[in-house]
Amino acid sequence: MSIAVSILEPKAVEIACQDGVALRGHIWPHARGEQAGTVIVNPATGVLARYYHRYAAFLAGHGFDVVTYDYRGIGASRPASLRRCGYRWRDWGERDFEAVLRLAIRLDPGAPLMVVGHSIGGFLPGLAESAPVITRMLTVGAQYAFWRDYAADQRLRLFLKWHVAMPALTALCGYFPGRHLGWLEDLPSGVANEWSFRRARMELSHPEAERDDVLRRLASVTAPILAVGMSDDELGTPQAIRRALGYYASATATQVLLSPQDFDRQQVGHFGLFHNRHATDFWLDTLIWLRDGINPWPGKVLG
Repeated sequence: MSIAVSILEPKAVEIACQDGVALRGHIWPHARGEQAGTVIVNPATGVLARYYHRYAAFLAGHGFDVVTYDYRGIGASRPASLRRCGYRWRDWGERDFEAVLRLAIRLDPGAPLMVVGHSIGGFLPGLAESAPVITRMLTVGAQYAFWRDYAADQRLRLFLKWHVAMPALTALCGYFPGRHLGWLEDLPSGVANEWSFRRARMELSHPEAERDDVLRRLASVTAPILAVGMSDDELGTPQAIRRALGYYASATATQVLLSPQDFDRQQVGHFGLFHNRHATDFWLDTLIWLRDGINPWPGKVLG
């Protein structure tokens, strides 16, 4: 299979959410042949959409229309003042992804609609009311950051970083100054605190009156899910991915565990698979799932 990148320039778009917040993103038109479907790329927490632009161009070069975007409070969707803006993690699914999903439906009515979700971006889709229209999902290290799921040998360090230092700095600054620290992008206080204080049951982060509806939305998704984890991912461990998949009760989920050695690498971790060094291996493999719904790693399935 050849490596292709889109030769067409992406189109910058502004995406209006139902609560009036405007997101900024790009539409990457398919560059050749018959359109294979539409792919929405959901970023990880505190990661700019532009990190996924090379992968988006790759998918566009192989026949997909692709939508990339920054969540509210991040990158091109950051407001003039981040301090105490009130944006929450769940807004990214309930409001932001919902708006992008509606855009994708209008973009290619009737076309297969896929989601590639990295980290929290692989868990958020089920929070959107329109999520049942999704045809297929590919998730990479997808989890919702319950601290007991972190890799055992890194758990204490990560707990102190994300569940002690982050909420303390957020309380002090009115937002989390991640960019200044070199810890991802700055985060709205609501996002940072939902991460810091996340409990074993995700719905407990929502007001009690909303919890049944949250669970209903997640359980309404029937799209098959291929959930990819890396053996050296300290955040998206197998148990973390399993915990997140448990909410997608109506979906057929396949969980695979890959290792750096599968790609002739010493390390890949939580972020590496979207680097263009993986264009000739992991990126090509994802086409098999996105196009045909076939797991390209049948020998890596976890029971």
